[in-house]
Amino acid sequence: MQAVILAAGMGKRLKELTRDNTKCMVKVNGVHLIDRTLGQLEKCGLERIVIVAGYCGDKLIEHIDGLGLKTEIVYIRNEIYNKTNNIYSLWLAHDYLCSDDTLLMESDLIFEDSVLDLLLNDPYPNLALVDKYESWMDGTCVKTCDEGYILDFISDKNFSFSDTEEYYKTVNIYKFSKEFSQHQYVPFLKAYCEALGNNEYYEQVLKVIAMLDRSMIRAKKLTGQKWYEIDDAQDLDIANSLFPGEDQSRMELVSSRYGGFWRYPNMLDFCYLVNPYYPSDKMISEMKSGFEKLIRQYPSGLRINRILGAKNFGVRYENITVGNGAAELINALMSSIDGRIGIVRPTFEEYPNRYKGETAAYMPPGDDFSYTADDLKEYFSDKDISALFLINPDNPSGNYIPMEQVRLLADWAAKTGIMIIVDESFSDFADDSDRTLLDSSYISENPHLTVIKSISKSHGVPGIRLGIAVSGNTELIEEISDKISIWNINSFGEFYMQIFEKYRGDYEKSLEMLRQERKRFFVLLSETDGIRPIPSQANYITAEITSGMTAGALAEKMREKNMLIKDLSRKKDLNGRQFIRVAVRNDRDDDIFINALREILSET
Repeated sequence: MQAVILAAGMGKRLKELTRDNTKCMVKVNGVHLIDRTLGQLEKCGLERIVIVAGYCGDKLIEHIDGLGLKTEIVYIRNEIYNKTNNIYSLWLAHDYLCSDDTLLMESDLIFEDSVLDLLLNDPYPNLALVDKYESWMDGTCVKTCDEGYILDFISDKNFSFSDTEEYYKTVNIYKFSKEFSQHQYVPFLKAYCEALGNNEYYEQVLKVIAMLDRSMIRAKKLTGQKWYEIDDAQDLDIANSLFPGEDQSRMELVSSRYGGFWRYPNMLDFCYLVNPYYPSDKMISEMKSGFEKLIRQYPSGLRINRILGAKNFGVRYENITVGNGAAELINALMSSIDGRIGIVRPTFEEYPNRYKGETAAYMPPGDDFSYTADDLKEYFSDKDISALFLINPDNPSGNYIPMEQVRLLADWAAKTGIMIIVDESFSDFADDSDRTLLDSSYISENPHLTVIKSISKSHGVPGIRLGIAVSGNTELIEEISDKISIWNINSFGEFYMQIFEKYRGDYEKSLEMLRQERKRFFVLLSETDGIRPIPSQANYITAEITSGMTAGALAEKMREKNMLIKDLSRKKDLNGRQFIRVAVRNDRDDDIFINALREILSET
């Protein structure tokens, strides 16, 4: 058995990183791609490794020669790499293909050792390694039959997004027998190059062979093994988080991206907090139907979106403004406040992080971080604060103060001359039938009150970035509005607000589904040894780790199982206790989480 690595390409999409070096010389966490690949192949006991070099070939060869590998390295030069494609590079290695069984791979890949083991341990002689298609993938896909034979290679030209459930992406690692190369692949490769030229892809030849005799080559499907193809800077950034160095935390590398987790293979996100039961399929279909028009046209300005926000939340235009997520509004709000502010800890840190002034923090004394409106009044009565911030339900504890009590807290604030800011981003998930302060008359009568609400979280639409700020202080609303762009909301966010009223019933059903799943999930967590969940009225549950494992270690273990959770160890005022926060998803995902959690905790 030998390996053939195609490494002649220029890697233009990596721009500066490949200005003076070929793509496989790019580093992932300090290690060259080619170093990692050759190290993995060295462990396989191969007869030789054949490398087809082209762009910056001298540098590549000099580098590889300095690695001190025991396996024989053979170099082939593609002198016209800038005029040809990978079919020509492979043709240059045809004599070697015909001389031995071959692992064929491209040089811009990073993968686990187990990926090679899948091919080497499978007795079938001719295999194409494939993975279930996901939206982040690019390049050749295949369709397979139940027996695993490849029915078709799907080129970019024939790719159909309506058929992606049937697609598998080629990983660009293959195993070919010597006999297959001698009698099928190399003869077809030669004929294809002679007929169509050298600026083609070698997968086209495999497509022809599969059409003539589907039994010639099978698809070997990955079952969760990690791999990534690096074509551009974002691919490289993701690869850095998927394959961290020995002294790096994979969890920190992933979470530092603050989203975009759809780019990660098979990721289950229990960290970021959205409604898993909404929008409904019908609403999504309506959004899709307007896609072309929405993407081609400008959205309305902020004035129109304030009108839509007022309609959806039952308040007056002059009392509301709409933000690109609540984060935009929080940033604008905090720059409009002076004096010392009151907060609760542990809590959502965006408010104090955006404030440049002094803070006074109330820390609930109990194990569950629970507190009442009376606790806040008693604590802050002598703290000389200009504003009090209440996250309700709180994040991360899930502590909830009933709205009747919040109104009494607002009355107290008015009497003491304190501005009160209530964040209702998670209040829709509470069991309370009265879950909001957003009433037109009440807002107008309380100019010292401001309500912030993230639509992204409760409505399950973080990708379109929507949030609202509502206040009886119309001057404050205008001040916030002046600080944000006229086109701060894109057309998809505007359209969502335009059609939401039709789907309000579906939204209410989704909230009830979430409440029921939260109860079930809490029971499952309570029955798990090594962890103590805290009662929550939000769409997440915070739990203390009692097994002795740190939150960071548990987060890393869960990340290895492709699940992302929130490590709360960096939250202030936890006094060294270890807590995690876990989003409530649907029953299927939550059961997967519980099984993984119990497996990990049972090992400690």
